[in-house]
Amino acid sequence: MGTNLRFARYAWGVVLLNIGVIIWGAFVRATGSGAGCGDDWPLCQGEVIPRPESIETVIEFSHRVTSGLALLAVVGLLIWAFRAFARGSVVRKAAVAAMIFMVLEALIGAALVLLEYVAFNVSVGRAIWMSGHLVNTFLLMAALTLTAWWGQGQQPPHLHNQRVVGWTLLAAFVGMLVLGVSGAITALGDTLTLTGGISPAENALVATLVELRIFHPLIAFATGALVGLAAWVAMKQRPGHTTQRLGRLVIALYIGQLLVGSLNVALKAPVWLQMVHLALTTVIWILLVLLAAVALVADPAASRQAALVRPLPERRGTMR
Repeated sequence: MGTNLRFARYAWGVVLLNIGVIIWGAFVRATGSGAGCGDDWPLCQGEVIPRPESIETVIEFSHRVTSGLALLAVVGLLIWAFRAFARGSVVRKAAVAAMIFMVLEALIGAALVLLEYVAFNVSVGRAIWMSGHLVNTFLLMAALTLTAWWGQGQQPPHLHNQRVVGWTLLAAFVGMLVLGVSGAITALGDTLTLTGGISPAENALVATLVELRIFHPLIAFATGALVGLAAWVAMKQRPGHTTQRLGRLVIALYIGQLLVGSLNVALKAPVWLQMVHLALTTVIWILLVLLAAVALVADPAASRQAALVRPLPERRGTMR
């Protein structure tokens, strides 16, 4: 087994580990267990290994442990990338980006704890920090995905002159980030009202969060149109087998995500369905990153130049 293949398998394992951490983080937030370790960080209740005095402590401590393992896994990924790939390699660059976003992820998590933006805290600051947390998480997953993808020998993209393919993909990425932020705000409102039992009549911010719920499904449909357009354009302009498979899968999963979101609203956001919803969002984001990585490999300028200098086919027979 080649070094690159072993590295790629490890890198994909790191991607899966971080998906698990993201889903478990949603469980921590949805159950209001974020204050299970108090306002201590990185300690939990002032101890390295706390006594399990409550289920909230167990949930929050387990999240910190898995987050720490994910951090160590990315450190290992970075070291391996620098040992296995030459200077200037895109794999090295992607691994460095993943490390930066992972450090930011840890710092944002620490800030949420130290500022007490956890459990049933009601504040504008918490909504802002959660939104930033979501954006950073998406960027982290993009960097990890590209590290694994390029680490298995795939070619880096050409970002110049991609025209409609590049612009539609960019619009889809921006739409997904906006959708993620609106989803984080909606989930916070659900946690405060459904789990925390805080009535909108008691708190103006909670009332605002409840009123903002209507925008999330609207943004979801608008983003779905952008994602569907980007996938369709990529499949038409880059008719390769992998592009076709990824494009169809992105569209199918997004339609499924809309159905899950509708069910989530109908059932009043049960914790398990919130976790499924976030897991699907993360997978769609990863697949969209892969679709861009495949569709943007082709250099349109080089292809047009090759077409211009292509020799004419020889004619058979003699002219009369």
